[in-house]
Amino acid sequence: MMRYKVVETSTVTDESLERILNEWTTQGWEFDAIQFAMREGSRRPAMAFVLFTRKEC
Repeated sequence: MMRYKVVETSTVTDESLERILNEWTTQGWEFDAIQFAMREGSRRPAMAFVLFTRKEC
C-alpha cells in the first residue's frame, strides 16, 4: 500500500526546504515533488507543498 505525506510551508527559502527534505527522508519517506503557490505580482512563491511517498505492508 502506498502512503503519501504532504508538508506545507509558507517560508519558501532554500534553508526551509532543505530542512523539510532532510527531516522527512530520514524518517523513511521518499521525496516525490514540490509544488509552489505563487503570489500575484511577485516572483517569489508564497507557499510550497513538499510531497513524499513510502510503501507500507
